[in-house]
Parts: sequence; C-alpha cells; structure tokens
Amino acid sequence: MNLLSDRIANLEESATIAMASKAREYKAKGIQIINLSLGEPDFPTPQFIQDAAKEAIDSGLYFAYPPVPGYLDLREALAQKLQEQNGIACTPANIVVSTGAKQSIANLVLCLVNPGDEVILYSPYWVSYKAIVELAGGIPVEIKGSLENNYKATAEQLEAAITPRTKAVMYSSPCNPTGAVFSPDEIRAMAEVLKRHTHVVAIADEIYEYINFTGEQISLGSIPEIADRVATVNGFSKGSAMTGWRVGYMCAPLWLASACNKMQGQFTSATNSIAQRAALAATKGGLQAANEMRNAYLRRRNLVLEGLKEIPGLKTYVPNGAFYIMPDVSSYFGKSYQGSTIRNADELALFLIDHAHVSLVSGGAFGAPESIRISYAAADEDLVEALARIKKALALLS
Repeated sequence: MNLLSDRIANLEESATIAMASKAREYKAKGIQIINLSLGEPDFPTPQFIQDAAKEAIDSGLYFAYPPVPGYLDLREALAQKLQEQNGIACTPANIVVSTGAKQSIANLVLCLVNPGDEVILYSPYWVSYKAIVELAGGIPVEIKGSLENNYKATAEQLEAAITPRTKAVMYSSPCNPTGAVFSPDEIRAMAEVLKRHTHVVAIADEIYEYINFTGEQISLGSIPEIADRVATVNGFSKGSAMTGWRVGYMCAPLWLASACNKMQGQFTSATNSIAQRAALAATKGGLQAANEMRNAYLRRRNLVLEGLKEIPGLKTYVPNGAFYIMPDVSSYFGKSYQGSTIRNADELALFLIDHAHVSLVSGGAFGAPESIRISYAAADEDLVEALARIKKALALLS
C-alpha cells in the first residue's frame, strides 16, 4: 500500500542535488570527482559577516523567536538597499525575510496560484521554479530563449504566452542556469507587456545581482507603472557566499507581502535569528567582497570559454553573469562508446561523471534538454583539469 500523497510521488528530485549525491558516492570509493554541478560559491563567507554572527551569539539577545517577516532593523536595511541600489520604492512592511530565496519563491507561488492557473517560466529556468508551481497546482508555461540570443526569451514571446488564465511570470537575471543577463531595454520591453495585462504578477529573481559582468542592472520592480504587481526575490547565498546560512528575502506590494507573511507563519515562522544578524552585517557592509568575487568569476568564465572552444561539437555563447554556462551538446547525441549510445543530455552527464569523473548537470532539468550546465564556481586549476577530462572523454564517443 502506498501511503504517500500524489503530491510528493509526482515531485521530481532536484537534479543538482542528485548529481552532487552521485559525486559523493564516487568520493566514498576513493575516486576524486571534480564537482561542477552545484551553484555554490567556493569562497568562504566574508570574515566581517562571521564576526557579526559571533557577536550576536555573545550578546545573548537573539535566542528567542524573531518576528515572522524578520527583524525590523534587517528589513529597514534591506528597504534602504532596495531603494538606493535598485530604485524600488518600498518600506520594511514590503519585505519578508525567509529561509533562503527558495522559500521566498515558494511563499509567493503558494500565495498567488490556484489549481489550474498558468505561470509563465522564462526557459531555461532554475529547476525549482517548475516544481514549486506544480506543487501549488499551477500549470507551468515555458517560453524558451534561443542559444543565439543567450537563451533569453523575448517580450514578444511573453506577449504570445499570456492568456486569461495566466497568474504570474517568473524569471531570473542574472540567470541560473544560463548566466544570461537581461539588458535594461529587455526589462523595459517586458514591463511594456505587463502594463497591458493587469491580471499578471511578475516574480523577478535577482539572487545573482552582484555577479553581473555587464555593469548594467535594472530591477523590474523599479518601473512605477507595474510596481504594484512585481515581487523581487533576493538573498545572501551568492553575492555574500552565505549558502549555508539560509537567508533570503522578497520585496512585494503590501497586499502580497502580507499574504507571504501569513503563509510563512504557518510553515516555518522566522528564519534563524543569528543568520539574520549576519545578513544585517552583509547588507550594511558594502560591496568590496562581492566585487572581488565577481572579478574572480569573470576570470573563470573566460578560462572556461577558452577551454570549451577546444572541444569539438560544442555550441557556446558568452554568459554575462552568475557562474554558469550551458553549452549545447546535442552533436554528441547518437554517438556510442563500448556499445552504449548517448541519447540525451541526461545520459551524457552520466557518461562524463563515469568516464571523466566530472560532475555536471543535464540541461533537461532546466528546460534545455540539448544542453549541460557547467558551474565555474570552482578553483581555476580544477576548471582546467575538468575541461581536459571532458575533452578526453568526449573524444571516446563515435
């Protein structure tokens, strides 16, 4: 007898977590795997942020339950940051601090989407977008960007996808998994479409905002005509190298922020009190550490691009942010080695972990089944070695 709900039975495991698990299995056997599958900075959390957490513990003031949407001083600092850096008009009441940006997205989707509602996803998309929409009973509608346009879907595609059943549209910029960055003109074009469709809410995921190589950034929530229908999601995992601290936040119009506060109150209540004090220090501590990490990622991006050019059959582009690239690997589909044929990117990813001992993620989980995602949040020497291994392993296929 199956006692599990249909909800969990139909939920797919996170592809990134699954590949990391397989890499750990190899490591347990004494086989060294170069792991380029996880979207996790390889830098330590900056020392001043660590120190703030230690001070919070030593003060003895932060051992009780915090307010559900987060400490007021943290929300005040975030509101100031959003106004000054992003041009988003807001107050602390518009902000809900959560246990990671993923919870912020889940809160928003659960508060917006009824069964049968459509949610437009810019594709390729972060793996959890689709799963969260489906958990809410929504219907994901993908608009796919072409590799020739750096995997960015257009405003025209957005317009064509909107129906009377559309409740929301969700995208990330800089993008996980592609590293694409929407230009100010592209964001304004998106806003023009949303102006005409007042029943649609936008969820703008800006978690990678500080890892942007273009020097240009515009927040959809800064455009006044649609600001009352835009939720901006962000957090500290990427720009502040705080993945394990689990602090994210969203800024939304009051009607939606209040709903998310209510939702979170029934699920987890507030996020960790000490992690919030660290997040406050990160918010007020300036961008020097973030800029240093961004410069390192840019160097690594260029290193990876040069290495990929040396591998026959891969189609590449220039990612302008985050720390990912998704080359098209479809030229290897149908090729074989030792009697085993590669039929898709899932099988190619498994082939590479088995024969190159490099862990990557199939693009199928991101809505790009012809591609593989490479994370270059790794040491330069590991990236060089990984590319050499990949080139050697792919040469085995014929």
